[in-house]
Amino acid sequence: MDKMLPKTKKTIIIMPAYNAEKTLKRTFEDIPKDIISGIILGDDCSKDNTIEIAKSLGIKVLKTPLNLGYGGNQKMLYDEALKDGADVVVMIHPDWQYDATKIPQLIAPILKGEKDVMLGSRVLGGRLGTLAGGMPIYKFISNRFLTLCENLTLRLKLSEYHTGMRAYSREVLEKIPYQKNSDNFVFDTEVLAEVAAAKFRAGEIPVPCRYFSEASSVNFVNSTIYGFQTLAVCLKYVVNKSKYIL
Repeated sequence: MDKMLPKTKKTIIIMPAYNAEKTLKRTFEDIPKDIISGIILGDDCSKDNTIEIAKSLGIKVLKTPLNLGYGGNQKMLYDEALKDGADVVVMIHPDWQYDATKIPQLIAPILKGEKDVMLGSRVLGGRLGTLAGGMPIYKFISNRFLTLCENLTLRLKLSEYHTGMRAYSREVLEKIPYQKNSDNFVFDTEVLAEVAAAKFRAGEIPVPCRYFSEASSVNFVNSTIYGFQTLAVCLKYVVNKSKYIL
């Protein structure tokens, strides 16, 4: 970690989880513990031993009373991280797909005051982040098409908008109305629309990824629905971007 970074900033990791027992420990082990103040896992009514494993690792666990969905889980986690005093909140999927050892590089621009939002891009990660690294071809094509549409509308100039590894400053989470967003997978896209509308500074770093059966719960059908929902966000933003800010 850069020695010039502020020592007083509090970074909290959040992990929205559903049936993550096979990958949670590996994800946890990759997180650099010396630069964070805590880890919070949101369990969205898993049917496996996710909660037991998380508690055995010393992770703070929040359990949803019923299945809230990916977005609903994140809302709960961001609320908790802010309540715990986070200056920076890192969201990473606990499926061991994204390289958590890159968290210091991810948060550095926020800690230095250069960026407000940072994403871990599989595209910038090169061959290990896309097709050669195992990304299904339909996801690659969808990712490239949707990112093009989002860059044309949101104009954040990102290589990828659909990563499961991202960081936000406290100011961003306190200003954007994320509680109004969808409880489903399009939540992340809506957050970036709010970031764009509020003119926050967004950046990214390359992050290699791993693809295997346990690394993603988003199947082809859900991916298709997500794609159409993402296009709907872009359309709404063009028609009236003011709806994405308070």
